[in-house]
Amino acid sequence: MFLLCGLKKMLSLQKRKTMRKTIYRIIEQGKEGDTISIAYDILMLVAIVVSIIPLMFAKSYPAFHYIEMVTVSLFIIDYLLRWITADFRLDGKKLPFLRYPFTAWAIIDLLSILPVISFLWKGFKILRIARLLRVLRLFKVFHYTDKIQVLGRVIQREKQVLLTVLFIAVFYVFLTALIMFNAEPHINPVTGNETFGDFFDALYWATVTLTTVGYGDLTPVTDIGRFVSMLSSLFGVAVIALPSGVITVSYLEELKHTKKENNKDSNNEPSQHD
Repeated sequence: MFLLCGLKKMLSLQKRKTMRKTIYRIIEQGKEGDTISIAYDILMLVAIVVSIIPLMFAKSYPAFHYIEMVTVSLFIIDYLLRWITADFRLDGKKLPFLRYPFTAWAIIDLLSILPVISFLWKGFKILRIARLLRVLRLFKVFHYTDKIQVLGRVIQREKQVLLTVLFIAVFYVFLTALIMFNAEPHINPVTGNETFGDFFDALYWATVTLTTVGYGDLTPVTDIGRFVSMLSSLFGVAVIALPSGVITVSYLEELKHTKKENNKDSNNEPSQHD
């Protein structure tokens, strides 16, 4: 009797695990030919896009309430499904169900749900923060598109080069900002307008010049300032071009690698069914 009960319990647990495994395959990025998973990804992408439509309007309309209710309901279901399948996602790690809510993606998912409080509880006063939190919903797109995840792997792989370039850029911005703040007059002698009123103005100018944007709202008037400005523009071209080249080459390599892995998986699937 006890043996029969134990067997039934084991079968029940195995059935639940199989069901959760199926759910995990559906909510993860759909592979080619996996119609249900692809349909789920499309549904969630549409929900993400629709959910941020209210942010494009200054006024609130009644339709926005229904949009929020429907999309947040989908986000809550998605969050719970990911939580109950955390052991597959965090395979090999201890206490996956306790660890999952503290992972980066789970926190983003949770923060994207929180704005619904402003609809359910009218006494919730920080509406502006609630609106800003909705912007985080765009990051949920990363769950459902592999191209962005490929880019993330590329950045992770080339992080040493990118961090080196970032350090050089930040150092140069700080250096040129110091030079400009001390070399330039704080009042333009020609127009009488304030130029570099504080060090933050100098940092702002150094950043937009290094990135070759140059809005023109702050311009140097001394020869030293103009010379530094020319150097910053030339240096900026090199600083921007270097990481762009590294990311492009690495991205193409990663795409080839991903394609090979997908082809390998596709070739292995028939043999497994056999």
